[in-house]
Amino acid sequence: MKEIKVPELAESITEGTIAEWLVKKGDQVEKGDPILELETDKVNVEVNADASGVLAEILKEAGDDVEVGDVIAKVDENGEAGGSSDEEESKEEEKTEEKSAEKAEEKQADTTEETKEEKSSSSQKENKGDVIATPAARKRARELGIDLSEISARDPLGRIRPEDVESAAKGGGQKEENKEAPKQEKKASKQESSEKVEFDKPVERIKMSRRRQTIAKRLVEAQQNSAMLTTFNEVDMTNVMKLRSERKEAFQKKHEVKLGFMSFFTKAAVGALKEFPLINAEIQGNEIIKKKFYDIGMAVSTDEGLVVPVVRDADRLDFAGIEKVIMDVAQKARNKELSLEDLQGGSFTITNGGIFGSMLSTPILNSPQVGILGLHNIEKRAKVMPDDTIQARPMMYIALSYDHRIVDGKEAVQFLRRIKEMIEDPYDLLLEG
Repeated sequence: MKEIKVPELAESITEGTIAEWLVKKGDQVEKGDPILELETDKVNVEVNADASGVLAEILKEAGDDVEVGDVIAKVDENGEAGGSSDEEESKEEEKTEEKSAEKAEEKQADTTEETKEEKSSSSQKENKGDVIATPAARKRARELGIDLSEISARDPLGRIRPEDVESAAKGGGQKEENKEAPKQEKKASKQESSEKVEFDKPVERIKMSRRRQTIAKRLVEAQQNSAMLTTFNEVDMTNVMKLRSERKEAFQKKHEVKLGFMSFFTKAAVGALKEFPLINAEIQGNEIIKKKFYDIGMAVSTDEGLVVPVVRDADRLDFAGIEKVIMDVAQKARNKELSLEDLQGGSFTITNGGIFGSMLSTPILNSPQVGILGLHNIEKRAKVMPDDTIQARPMMYIALSYDHRIVDGKEAVQFLRRIKEMIEDPYDLLLEG
């Protein structure tokens, strides 16, 4: 038998969750063929067979968490496809019959015991009052050494059920005269109830995907491990929209890609980062690492959560190059085709909540980065012009969240104002780009 193990995925990835088996037990597999899809905190990857043969055993099922090096299946290199032999099938049938017989005997024993308990409990009612309880509750109370007369029933008819006994065992279902418990026990009970809350009305419990768990963990860490602050400004989008309207057809015809707003903001961000390099840095221990490259992360929303593919060397790309990369990574993200290389690194991030109609937000840092630019929707608002006239102009609020540990408020405000200036004068931005 050849063991199939979870392979080395990437330096920062040590575990994952089996999303789906692509083959079944007994199927013929060839070396190098994908046999399952593994969900990691960044992307979904396929695990390939290490040898050719028949998939004889599956040790980890879909939904199981696994680590690098775990044995997840076994391949019989000398086996033939088509499932197990007649002898193995007969053994499995025998085992199934034995288990069924054992279950029947256990059920019969439980019924006999519950009947005895019902008879004995009737003789105790004179001394303990008229206690109404299910046989299963009586059995559980006897196992835990709890007096049924001291348990409060949640059933409107006063019948004590197994869950009432379990609650009493934890100190939460006793009658008023017996509710005095140590403070530590009450605290533990509260913590336990907060972890898994029971509801009176219908709910649906859904296990968080590994990616969603990682997103939640990283966002909380970013807030706990940084002195995060957000500053705002507003941008008049009139000239950008006019330029796009003038050039969009010729641009698309020449480059086979649409001219969007993201390329303008990416170019503006790179220009501003060059003027304020600390916003393109990160903290490592007691050192500040100033990055001399401009790999800009683009937050992309998918059904499974937010991912941030990276536009490499954005300072070396023209507008068409940036738009092509953005279009490519966005499509790959939605088709679950992103590679680990697409997501690793990044020196600064841009997130555009405006596509969903967001008016204003405070984006959370993409650690260990110390800056993230938030874009929002474009709305016509009244603006006082230099000649004191009032005009309806297409305006956008922009936000910069930054780590105040190394970025001062003055730099953050000036950074955002520099982006505003470049966006409001896009012709100058085109010349610089």
